[in-house]
Amino acid sequence: MNDLQGMDVVPEPKIVIAALKACRRLNDFALAVRFLEAIKEKCGSKVKEIYPYIINEVRPTLTELGISTPEELGYDYRHQADVCHSYHVLHNHGVPDERIVVMMYDDIAYNSQNPTPGVIINAPNGSDVYAGVPKDYTGDDVTPQNFLNVLKGRADLINATKGSRKVIKSGPKDHVFVYFTDHGAPGLVAFPNDVLYAKDLNDAIHYLHRHKRYSKLVFYVEACESGSMFQDLLSSKLNVYATTAANSDESSYACYWDDYRQTYLGDLYSVNWMQDSDKEDLHKETLEKQFRIVKRETNTSHVCEFGDLHLGKMKVSDFQGRKPAKPIVAPKAPFDAVDSREVALAILRKKLAAARSPEQRQQIRRQINDIEAKRSFVDRTVLKLATEATFGENIARRHVLKGSFPLRSDADHRCYKASVGYFRQRCFDLSRNPYAMSKLRLLMNLCALGHSPASIRHAMDAVCTHQPIVGAL
Repeated sequence: MNDLQGMDVVPEPKIVIAALKACRRLNDFALAVRFLEAIKEKCGSKVKEIYPYIINEVRPTLTELGISTPEELGYDYRHQADVCHSYHVLHNHGVPDERIVVMMYDDIAYNSQNPTPGVIINAPNGSDVYAGVPKDYTGDDVTPQNFLNVLKGRADLINATKGSRKVIKSGPKDHVFVYFTDHGAPGLVAFPNDVLYAKDLNDAIHYLHRHKRYSKLVFYVEACESGSMFQDLLSSKLNVYATTAANSDESSYACYWDDYRQTYLGDLYSVNWMQDSDKEDLHKETLEKQFRIVKRETNTSHVCEFGDLHLGKMKVSDFQGRKPAKPIVAPKAPFDAVDSREVALAILRKKLAAARSPEQRQQIRRQINDIEAKRSFVDRTVLKLATEATFGENIARRHVLKGSFPLRSDADHRCYKASVGYFRQRCFDLSRNPYAMSKLRLLMNLCALGHSPASIRHAMDAVCTHQPIVGAL
């Protein structure tokens, strides 16, 4: 396999099939997925032509062996649909493209699973939101470092291989609006291959304030535990106002199941604020009113607000554009909301209910069983980690597993950042196993209760001795 990976060629389908069968004989699902990822990378600039051909040719083997493609494991339609829709909200209200920076992985529109190539929608029977969206940062250029440097206007520090390399060139008289959507966990939000910590985001906000890079700054954040990005961190004296899809301890929710696309089209908090902005006169609506509307409509989680709440009296048009726009009213449809952490299984269960053949049902059940087995393995590993870190003391273990203790000091935040980094390296790659993000409260609690980074790292060394896994979704 190493020799095959080292060759500067795309292997023909019969070789790919043989390699996949070898992975299956070894029961090494992770190796099979990494092999497919490497093939996609080898396709280079012809990836949209060659990779779909390869997958189509090996599809019967994938089905027979119960192996998912990387796209099937990470088909995150709704977040990119949210991002594309948000661009159109600003664009339709007169914000020029040179003042909008868009970051998204951009692997959905022409994904082999998308039955409408080049078209993305954010609501049932909705219009295409992909058309016209700038590709400022895509793929592996969507990183926390680039995101923060875009905010800071530091074009000199941008590390990007493609796209516009555009940054926010704001000054002391400007209003800045930031919308973010992805997965989350206590004290962090996810990027495709990395995470952004709450402390680092708030340090960047202080940098922007010190360097007079805005007059007023507004954040809308869609992610599980998104309230933890600002709670006890965002000062009310910085002219910054933030709203989040959830509080510090709960999931956000996906919505709008689409039978044809076999996925969820949006996220509830995001859909609610964007549909409100689409249809309302933003010159008449305040941020506070939009917050109340979104909070009422998003009844599956606790939508929160942070920072300088006096900014809520400002008009939405001060941040999302002042140009009058023709109202857009989304077609009526049930939200069919589902906990974001359960989306992968919810999708498979809907597919199972709609499956027409025994072979299809068998394959889907195999995928469900695989995810559930990997989730159980994550659960067992984290329980062992808590036991090791607390020396088996039952009360202490219960505290770190079930409690919710905030990080108070800079040392606590450094401990958490170091511990999550080592967890990603030693235990579970979060980008390949997003279910493991739901277990990071353990590490936060350990740091908040005074455990040192070294002791937490020692516990991980003792417990996380398994081979890498992929697909704990």
